[in-house]
Amino acid sequence: MFTCRSATNEDFNTIRSFPRNAEELYYMSPVLQYPLTSEQLVESTKNRLQQTVVVDEKGQILGYANIYGLEDNKHCWLGNVIVSPEARGTGAAESLINTIIAKAKDELKVQELHLVCHNVNTRGLIFYTKLGFKPYLVEKKTNHTGQTIAGIRMKLSVTEP
Repeated sequence: MFTCRSATNEDFNTIRSFPRNAEELYYMSPVLQYPLTSEQLVESTKNRLQQTVVVDEKGQILGYANIYGLEDNKHCWLGNVIVSPEARGTGAAESLINTIIAKAKDELKVQELHLVCHNVNTRGLIFYTKLGFKPYLVEKKTNHTGQTIAGIRMKLSVTEP
């Protein structure tokens, strides 16, 4: 039903439409500005690895994620996760993140995959917990409107059987 492939710069024209508002874009990346542009995505992903999209059987892009902060043989970070509003709740995100997990383990050879999810992103917190990510640190953050929120660091061991 879903297939994952490497993302291209041409894909960013579709991906830029996924955040419906500034809050969703903040969840995807605290440094990007709403409305998101293809140019912002190209620039922000220059130092990212394993840029991946999930597509449906027609080849329509449904979601995007990448990896950053690689520390050889230790860990890396899941970043820029976004799924189109129409594909949320369909399993597309799970397919995408499972692909990223496999790439972290098999291609990057790390032991753990880390991420930051904000306390106000309840849906994301439940989703990542379902996939086996465990919280290990809460840090104070300031969101796009200047409000204090919590960034919850989570990790998943990718070397466990």
